[in-house]
Amino acid sequence: MQLYDPTASVPDRNLARAPAVPDLSGKRIGVLHNNKLNAPLMLTAVADLFVERHGCSIVPLYDKTNASAPAPSETLEEMAGRVDFMITGLGD
Repeated sequence: MQLYDPTASVPDRNLARAPAVPDLSGKRIGVLHNNKLNAPLMLTAVADLFVERHGCSIVPLYDKTNASAPAPSETLEEMAGRVDFMITGLGD
């Protein structure tokens, strides 16, 4: 009988949270939704609260075509050049 170790080694990953935005006044918000039914409506409502409370502005909404996959690198790079912070979430 031959036994196999089912565990796999995992590469070391250096993960860290993004730094907090110290002041939200007048910042540009990026909204990334997953194309599920309620996602654009829900995230726009959240972004509207930032507009109302902090004078932020919303850049056009971005979406990803596959809800279970990460956003394409091109989308994230474009957003990074246009926004100060981003909100995202599910629409279920």
